[in-house]
Amino acid sequence: MNSRSPSSSGLLPLPFPGTPSSSWRLYRARLSAFMRDPNTSVLVAFWLFGLINNILYVLLLTAAQDLVGPSIPKALVLLADVMPSFLTKLVAPYFIHLVPYSIRILVFVALSSGGMLLVALTPNTQSVGVKMVGVIIASISSGGGELSFLGLTHYYGVNSLAAWGSGTGAAGLVGAGLYVLMTDWLGMSVKNSLLVSALMPGVMLLSFFVILPRERIKQQTGTTGYEPLPGLDRDDSPESEREIDASAASAALLSEPGPSSVTAYHNNHPGDKSASFWVNLRRAKSLFWPYMLPLLLVYVAEYTINQGVAPTLLFPLEQSPFNEYRSFYPFYGFLYQLGVFISRSSTPWFRIHHLYFPSLLQVGNLVLLTLHALLNFIPSVYLVFVVIFWEGLLGGAVYVNTFAEIMDNVPVEDREFSLGATSVSDSGGICIAGFIGMAMEVWLCDWQVQRGRDYCRRVEVS
Repeated sequence: MNSRSPSSSGLLPLPFPGTPSSSWRLYRARLSAFMRDPNTSVLVAFWLFGLINNILYVLLLTAAQDLVGPSIPKALVLLADVMPSFLTKLVAPYFIHLVPYSIRILVFVALSSGGMLLVALTPNTQSVGVKMVGVIIASISSGGGELSFLGLTHYYGVNSLAAWGSGTGAAGLVGAGLYVLMTDWLGMSVKNSLLVSALMPGVMLLSFFVILPRERIKQQTGTTGYEPLPGLDRDDSPESEREIDASAASAALLSEPGPSSVTAYHNNHPGDKSASFWVNLRRAKSLFWPYMLPLLLVYVAEYTINQGVAPTLLFPLEQSPFNEYRSFYPFYGFLYQLGVFISRSSTPWFRIHHLYFPSLLQVGNLVLLTLHALLNFIPSVYLVFVVIFWEGLLGGAVYVNTFAEIMDNVPVEDREFSLGATSVSDSGGICIAGFIGMAMEVWLCDWQVQRGRDYCRRVEVS
């Protein structure tokens, strides 16, 4: 018999209905005490940071068809959504440490909301270029936010990193699902859906200024250590160190990677910059074949599918669950994100050590769906649903297992740099796929129209 009380088990003590302790006043007091606990506040704040910082990226990709219409390649939105963030993460580490976190949060919220408002309020009769400016502004905010929030975990311990990673993993599923919910199920217009989304960055203000215990942020610069919150790091034994390594690895696997690890490496090893450059270049070369290439392949394949092929995977409406052709594309995005979310959470139960096998399977998905767009041999849209979900599973699995393999096989002293350097394959693959997808969608749609399947021309933006 388990004699532990709710409080000793780490659970919020909930009163039973009908008992004297079940009054809302008492429940509210207990809930307030639970939320004021510094450990809980840190986890909630960083989970929300991860969710909100990444959700607009996914939502804009899901809305790509509605933003540019049927005649413009959807990969244009991908490039506008990815490249500014990528460039920000390359440049910002050299100066962003001079800006206080409170100022950064205000800037990021203003940029994200302003970018989304520009996208939402631009009339369809005006140039798509104006909307892309809004996407670029939101992308810059996302890149700076990733650097800043990962840096902020320095002051709050490994559990804050795990919470951030979990939030970024949830952002894909929530972002795609929310857009489908608002536009398809609730019948909201694209404009109103984007206006609602423009309010979401405000959650970061609540997370930083209300939920997060900000006294933990150090005012000095130039320090490399941190004082963990009470209860976050309880043991200095070797066993505890191994658990911390595993926890940090798990968190890193859930988040979208960036060059922040490389930045941290140089900040903590401020030696000869030229010598460090050549040492790191040799390290990067050793990472290319076992880790970087399979990750590059899987991202080129899956984002080419998502932005170049998926807009042409259309069926007669009477053979589908949809009432209009525009509904196919965002639902494909939701299924893809669902697969990614599941597989990114799979490493505690399932590991893949041969990374090229799932990468080549993803290339096979690209070939299969491209051939169907050309030859129309898959008999049901529901089979395409399965393939898109499978695509998400493969993409998330390669991503998460690539970094898990690095954690297992790369020496500790090289691990931080290796994780950051390998993440270049992620962003690089997306950018390559963006250019490929722009050409593929136009070619596939023209091919279909010439053969009497003009569904891609019947897409009407809401």
